[in-house]
Amino acid sequence: MDGERWNMVDEAVKILGLAGSLREASYNRALLRAASHLVPAGVAMRTFDGLGSLPFFDADVEAAGLPARVADLRRAIAESDALLIATPEYNDGTSAVLKNALDWASRGPIRILAGKPVAVMGAATGRGGARGGIESVIRTMRRAGAHVIDRTVAIPFAMEAFDDELGLAEPRVRADVAALLDELAVEARTGADIAA
Repeated sequence: MDGERWNMVDEAVKILGLAGSLREASYNRALLRAASHLVPAGVAMRTFDGLGSLPFFDADVEAAGLPARVADLRRAIAESDALLIATPEYNDGTSAVLKNALDWASRGPIRILAGKPVAVMGAATGRGGARGGIESVIRTMRRAGAHVIDRTVAIPFAMEAFDDELGLAEPRVRADVAALLDELAVEARTGADIAA
C-alpha cells in the first residue's frame, strides 16, 4: 500500500503504520499487518514501507532540499490523522532505521508530528517484549511534540504469539492490539474535533 493516496470517505480516521524492521519476515512487520485487520469501524489504515531507502539524516542534505523519499514519508505522515508504530528492540533502544525516519519526520518548518496521536507497540523474541524499543520511540515522539497515548502493546517471546505464516495467533495479543487501535482512533477523532 506504500505510496498510495488515501482513498476513502473524508470522515474516516486515517492511521499510518510504520514498522522499524527491514526484514520481510520480521515479527514487527507481521504485527503491523495484523493490526491492519483489526482496525475499528470508520478507520482506514495503510503502511509506509521501505524506511531502509531513506538516506541517513544529514543537515547538509536537508539544506539542499528534501530527498524524494523523505518528502514521501513526510507527506504520508501529514496526511494521516494518527500513527501506529511497531518497533523492535536493539540494545535497549529502537532500530536505527526507525530512529532515522523519525528524525527526518521531526524536522522542517512545518511540525508534522506536533499534536499527532501516536500509538507504539513492539514484539521481540526475549522476555522484554521490545519494551526498550517502545520506550525509545516514545521519548523521540514526545520530544517531537507528538501526542503519544499511554497504552502500549509489548509482545515477549514473539515466536509464541505468531503462527508459521506470521499471523497473530494469540487471542489475548489480538485483543490488546485491537484495544490499542480503538484508543488511537478515539484520540484521532478527538483531535480532529478540537481542530474543527
